[in-house]
Amino acid sequence: MKRIFLLAPAAVAIATLAACGSSNGPSARDASQPMIYVSSQRAPAYIASCLESRLSRVRLSRVGSATEIAVGSDSNNSYFVTLTPSNAGSVIKVMHPANAPDDPPEPEMRFNIARCAT
Repeated sequence: MKRIFLLAPAAVAIATLAACGSSNGPSARDASQPMIYVSSQRAPAYIASCLESRLSRVRLSRVGSATEIAVGSDSNNSYFVTLTPSNAGSVIKVMHPANAPDDPPEPEMRFNIARCAT
């Protein structure tokens, strides 16, 4: 019975990310809305470290209590990740501008967020 309860948060996070789906191009998704918006029981520092180890071209910065992560080349960021502390861990928000390249590809980015959030 304990295993079911331990796996429940991971299953919820993965199901939430899977429900977000992939886009079929810039017009398929409103770029003003987050690509991913989920909560995690992991601390922002853990998630940031995990993403930094799994993704290339990652730059971390702190804004107040939030951690901001830019993913992509210096001149052309593909994704912006904001990790905000919450009572139960973190809130993860991932933005992907409409004109930004898919570097890394969106499925890979979603997988890494899911892996680091659980």
